[in-house]
Amino acid sequence: MAFGQALAGTTATFLPELPPDRHGEVLAHWRADRNGHYRSYTSGAVGYRAQRMARANDLHRAFGGPILDAAEFEEWDAVFESGFRAAWVAHDDAAGVVRELLAAGIPVGALSNASVARQRLKLDRVGLGDSVPMLVGVDTFGFGKPDPRVFVEACARLGTTPERTAYVGDELDIDAVAAADAGLVGVWLDRQVPGPSPSGSVDPATVARAVASGVVVVHGLDELRRVLGL
Repeated sequence: MAFGQALAGTTATFLPELPPDRHGEVLAHWRADRNGHYRSYTSGAVGYRAQRMARANDLHRAFGGPILDAAEFEEWDAVFESGFRAAWVAHDDAAGVVRELLAAGIPVGALSNASVARQRLKLDRVGLGDSVPMLVGVDTFGFGKPDPRVFVEACARLGTTPERTAYVGDELDIDAVAAADAGLVGVWLDRQVPGPSPSGSVDPATVARAVASGVVVVHGLDELRRVLGL
């Protein structure tokens, strides 16, 4: 996982006294973002670097690290970014499924809470840049998911309509549920891999409610054949 590799570097550099058996807690804490800094960013309330610095300092408060000023955060962020970008690798099922969808005449595109430029860089890095166009990023409107407008705009740019479009994401609430609320087929990609998931620990009752509302759960991209009737 990219965040795991990024935080392994910052933990080794800035939290060197933290026992290795607690490193998993660092990733879980980052994922949880209990103070909602990333959501503030995707709503347009704060800037990208401001939210990341706030999250870094939340992490240090929780695990006994130094509180970072602006210059120290630049050093922290350089370590984080180096590890993060080095871990950008597509899942094994991604390229094949994209090829199959395109061959079947199904258009594919990306909607992300990252900026358009950053997500294009990531798609290029993992070998999907030529087949998966970047449709909408958080900087398209100044806000991102779960706002329904970003889903509707992505559909328009893809040349389809919400009710004929499936959105696949690994966060139950801001991806699958938000897509369903916007009129799309919301698909939660729950890979069930060991360690903290992007959605954190999702209560089974929450999943059941989402499924009852129309969300589809898959455990790998190959299952999209069933969802899309291929």
